[in-house]
Amino acid sequence: MSYELIIQKNSSGVEIALLSGKKLVEFHKETAGSAIQVGNFYLGKIRKISPTLNAAFVDIGADKDAFLTYFDLGPNVRSLKKFTHLIQHGGLKSPELDGFVLEPQTVKTGKISQVFKVGDRVLVQVTKEPIASKGPKVTCDISLAGRYFVLVPFANNISISKKIGTPAEKKRLKDLAASLRPENFGVIIRTVSEGVDIEELDKDLRNLVKKWDELKLKLHTAKISDLVLGEGNRLHTLLRDVLNEDFTQIVVNDSALYTELKTYLQRISPQSEKILKQHQGKNSVFDQFGVNRAIKASFGKSVTFSGGAYLVIDHTEALHVIDVNSGSISFDPENREENVFRVNCEAVEEIARQIRLRDMGGIIVIDFIDMRDPKKKAELFKQLRDAMKTDRAKHTILPMSKFGLVQITRERVRPATEIVTTEVCPTCNGTGKMDSSVQLLDRLENTVTYLWENMNHRHLKLKAHPLVINYIKHGLPSIRFKWWMKYKRWLKLESAPHYGLARLEFFDEAGHPIVGE
Repeated sequence: MSYELIIQKNSSGVEIALLSGKKLVEFHKETAGSAIQVGNFYLGKIRKISPTLNAAFVDIGADKDAFLTYFDLGPNVRSLKKFTHLIQHGGLKSPELDGFVLEPQTVKTGKISQVFKVGDRVLVQVTKEPIASKGPKVTCDISLAGRYFVLVPFANNISISKKIGTPAEKKRLKDLAASLRPENFGVIIRTVSEGVDIEELDKDLRNLVKKWDELKLKLHTAKISDLVLGEGNRLHTLLRDVLNEDFTQIVVNDSALYTELKTYLQRISPQSEKILKQHQGKNSVFDQFGVNRAIKASFGKSVTFSGGAYLVIDHTEALHVIDVNSGSISFDPENREENVFRVNCEAVEEIARQIRLRDMGGIIVIDFIDMRDPKKKAELFKQLRDAMKTDRAKHTILPMSKFGLVQITRERVRPATEIVTTEVCPTCNGTGKMDSSVQLLDRLENTVTYLWENMNHRHLKLKAHPLVINYIKHGLPSIRFKWWMKYKRWLKLESAPHYGLARLEFFDEAGHPIVGE
């Protein structure tokens, strides 16, 4: 499957569209000036400890205090606490963590009050951005992510992605990581490192060590709620995580951003530099590649997929609900179960795309069309799991219940992407209500009377919806004829199919608008 990354920069920020087989699968918006981002490091201060939640509230400069649970402290939090104190007071001079004596690890059954007290300084990393009324979520189990490795300070173990296939390749990568990693640093080997030369792996690990040195340098002079180290913008993070040999092009509409991306690609994937292009057309880059149209078609409450079937997607504070509907599809009574199974299977691909596209998090409930065959239910569940494998967010899928419902829990690290695909009705102005026909005609006659008697206009033209025009000029006698008998003046009429029913516009003899309603 080929991939394309289309990037549009405008005054409000950067919009990123990931296309798979010309179909929109991910959409990201990075607002200019957005502060709290996943992966950022902050020097925080413990503001409050909640024994009942076994958690603490940390001041990192956000509108609401960050939330830190005991389970997010990580086993090496005491080493992190000691490291932070030594750096802030100039007591750690050695490069990296050479010679640093690690503290005993915490136990899973401990209390946060045994580790921190109110007023303590703590280095934290953001794991979840502020969502709705909740503040950000942070962790003390910090790490630095690169293209091929994740560097974990205060640890000495090496982990490897389960998706790396052959035992020989796993052994090669583990041996390389063991020889390259600095003292007191653990390493997680990412999937994309499979088959990569040692020079590239060494370069990536050295870049991570440089980032760690930068963190140490900034932490030395940092004040409470200061940003110590930024993860980088969302575009860089996305390229780092998803860029592979399946990408055919990366298109950007801004020259400065093009130069920035070119430099970034030279660092993380030099062979991908040739697929980077700058958009030069008259149309916007999103229009050129059909992204705007795909957004409008994909983010509505109702989303069609194949053969007239469609999904209804509702978002609430607690969960997301996806309902599968057969729509205009008619089922053969003799093969109903097979036909329902086919529609449900087609819905699976669209559901997986919508979850990833809208970045839904928390609890997701899917209501498939009812099926009775247990084997078909099991097969549908398997297809859903396979379709969700491309989703990078951590998720768990529960088997279908006896009511035909499938429940998914998916990691929520950012607010779900919401795009407004509706427009305000020009007739009711979004109220859902409009004048009755009697009120409309009263308003029309009052306006005509005012213009002819009070304003003394002799020649008038009315422009309105065709239904209004036909109502005025038809009948024996017509309303227009009655007005002629009463005022001795003839009203010209013009149909405007694109007008709302309540829109009435009058023009004088020169064609200038007199009254617009």
